[in-house]
Amino acid sequence: MKGNIIMKKIITIFTIFTLVFLAGCAKNEDSMPEIGVAIYKYDDTYISTVKNSLINAAEGKAELLLNDGKGDQATQNDQIDLLIEKGVDVLLVNVVDVGASQTIVNKAKTADIPIIFFNREPSEAVLKSYDKARFIGTNAKDAGVIQGEIIAESWKDGRYDKNKDGVMQYVMFKGEPDNPEAVARTEWSIKRANELGVKTEQLGLQVANWDTELANRAMEAWITKFGDKIEFVVANNDGMAQGAISALQAANYNKGDENKFIPVVGVDATDAAKELITKKYMTGTVVQDGEEMGKMLFKAASNLIEGKDIIEGTDYSYDSTGVAVRIPYKPYTGM
Repeated sequence: MKGNIIMKKIITIFTIFTLVFLAGCAKNEDSMPEIGVAIYKYDDTYISTVKNSLINAAEGKAELLLNDGKGDQATQNDQIDLLIEKGVDVLLVNVVDVGASQTIVNKAKTADIPIIFFNREPSEAVLKSYDKARFIGTNAKDAGVIQGEIIAESWKDGRYDKNKDGVMQYVMFKGEPDNPEAVARTEWSIKRANELGVKTEQLGLQVANWDTELANRAMEAWITKFGDKIEFVVANNDGMAQGAISALQAANYNKGDENKFIPVVGVDATDAAKELITKKYMTGTVVQDGEEMGKMLFKAASNLIEGKDIIEGTDYSYDSTGVAVRIPYKPYTGM
């Protein structure tokens, strides 16, 4: 009798365990895939567009675990560690410091989690160190080239050559010292303008960390120092261009008077920049399609989760590296 009671208890416990196990399996089968997203900082205007597009694309299809790195690599490292510990299905990483990319790839590789870097590009060697690592972004050089073409078109009739010396005196806002996008835009915007016949002289260069307020303060200082000697403003992004325009307007430039106008070009084609261009307070920008980037990131992540290549079912192909996909730029001058 006692043996029967013990046996019944064992059967009951086994039955409960089986039901719990099956319920857990059913839950896992029904649950949406988890995509861990590490963003360098939320308050970057372009990245905000990418993030919102990604959220819209994932709605009802996947759970996004979004993290704001606040521009600090140590913070982002901790966030990525937690995402890996949680066992997300794929990682999307907009790295704070590209120098940390190899460490992040090594962690993803150890955990056997696919990883897609976006916007901020690790080296080809880093990406190729793990067969499940990819990059989605742009060709950094192209944004600068298009800026240079906008500069040349604006300069060709000579109306902005205030001192009539045939040389464009300009100031440059650089995003970050070693960021590949910032380096390429800074170099190629001027190099392309030179190729198209524009002679240039740099009056000042300021690293403003893509930030509107930092650019505003630097532009105020340059206006005080150089005044009408400044004939052109080139910025690596629209946020810094917007900050420069605010300073110019405070000094009664770029408010509608053609005789008190200094051309300003940026990158990103943010709504704010487009409005400034429409009002003729800004000359032009370069479209970096954040909406398309967000959609492509989700498609690529979904493909990896399903065991497919990231470009399957898209109109994109890999560049010569075989591990990077490029979303093209285009000019925007409001014309």
